[in-house]
Amino acid sequence: MARRQGRYYAYWKNIRLKKMAGTKADDKIATDINSTGYRERVYEIVRGIPSGRVMTYGQIATLLGEGYTPRTVGYVMFGAGEENVPWQRVINSQGACSTGRIVIPPDKQQRLLEAEGVVFNEKGKCDLKRFRWEIDGPEDDFVHPKLFSDD
Repeated sequence: MARRQGRYYAYWKNIRLKKMAGTKADDKIATDINSTGYRERVYEIVRGIPSGRVMTYGQIATLLGEGYTPRTVGYVMFGAGEENVPWQRVINSQGACSTGRIVIPPDKQQRLLEAEGVVFNEKGKCDLKRFRWEIDGPEDDFVHPKLFSDD
C-alpha cells in the first residue's frame, strides 16, 4: 500500500533537497518549478523532439530526474511560448492531448500534430509505439540540458 503524502510533503521535500544541495532553506535552487533553470531544462528536451513525433509528460520527467513529475512538466508546458517551444509534441501517457480545457480551440494540439503527420484514432489517441520519440543511441550522443550555464 502506497504511503499517502500529506499536504506538507512537498514543503518538507523541498527543504530536504535544499539541505542536500548545501543551500539554506530559504535559498532558491532549481527544484522551484517557477525558476528559469527548471523550466529551461524541460524546454531543451521538448525543442529536441522531431516533427511528427511525440513524448509524454512522464517520459520528460523521467529523463530529468529528481524534482520533476509528469504534473510539473505539464505545468511548465502550459507556460511555453508557441514561437520557441513545440509544446504540441508533449502528450499524456494514453497517447491523447491534454490541453482541451486550456487551449482554444480545444482540438488545437491534435490539429497541429496531425499537420506534422501524427495519426489519431476516433477516440483521439495516437499509437505511442509508432509516434513516441525515444532517445536512441548511446548516452554519449545525447546532450543533456545544463541546469546552470558555464558563463
